Amino acid sequence: MMRKSYPSDVTREQFELIRHHLESAKKATHPRTYDLYDIFCAVLYVVREGCRWRSLPHDFPKWENCYKHYVTWKAKGDDGMSIFDKALAELVLSERLISGRQPRPSLGIVDAKSVKNVFTANEKGYDAGKKSLE
Repeated sequence: MMRKSYPSDVTREQFELIRHHLESAKKATHPRTYDLYDIFCAVLYVVREGCRWRSLPHDFPKWENCYKHYVTWKAKGDDGMSIFDKALAELVLSERLISGRQPRPSLGIVDAKSVKNVFTANEKGYDAGKKSLE
């Protein structure tokens, strides 16, 4: 049964680049019930949409199965990175190389507004723009 395509899906070609990472998470003791591609796309759907696992569309594999794989893939390895993080990093790297860009970004931007009143926080409070009666 073919499932609906979602904006969070990766292509089959992209998935083949990272399949070895995902399959290395568990020793295969019996044939898979679901396509690992569909499970990975379901995980990407939940991560991108920010929905609950139980709210996963019904054309994906069962949410319990997807969640179980996600927990396995998100476990930190000896190097401090999870299998899921390695797979996503490899996807980003391959997309950068295919588009003719450098493997690593050459510029980073830090938003200065994200750190407000760092040095004066003890002296006065920050009220997020609320009008004060004082």
